[in-house]
Amino acid sequence: MRAKITYLVTAAVLVFYFVLVGSRGVMLIESGTLVTVTFGIAVLILPVIGVWFLWKNTQFVRKANRLAAELDAEGGLPVDELRRTEAGRIDRDSADEVFARRREETEAAPDDWRSWFRLAVAYHDARDTPRARKAMQRAIALREGRDGHAAEA
Repeated sequence: MRAKITYLVTAAVLVFYFVLVGSRGVMLIESGTLVTVTFGIAVLILPVIGVWFLWKNTQFVRKANRLAAELDAEGGLPVDELRRTEAGRIDRDSADEVFARRREETEAAPDDWRSWFRLAVAYHDARDTPRARKAMQRAIALREGRDGHAAEA
């Protein structure tokens, strides 16, 4: 729940920023000179890119949460079996061991979105966020009936 609140607050701050920047871009365009209109258009591009990026990330999170809920209903969510340090951090060797098992499961069933989901969690636990995201994208694509190879790197 804490992550959801953080995400919503961050999204709200970004939307506020996009509106603020967009209004400045409109003000520059309304000035009417060649330079200010050019800068105004350039400034308006930033919120457009930002809104697109926020929208794509929100879609990704919603789809990943849907997969997690479905996997949870099936009783297939990965169990947290990781050892932790005294400070509560995940032990790196433990994460590597779990990752190796998840990778083997995925290699044995490369078309199963569930194994890709669990691999994404293992990547995340091993602090490899880019690969975790790609594995989750693959899980989403497979669940949606798409090939999923485009998401793999």
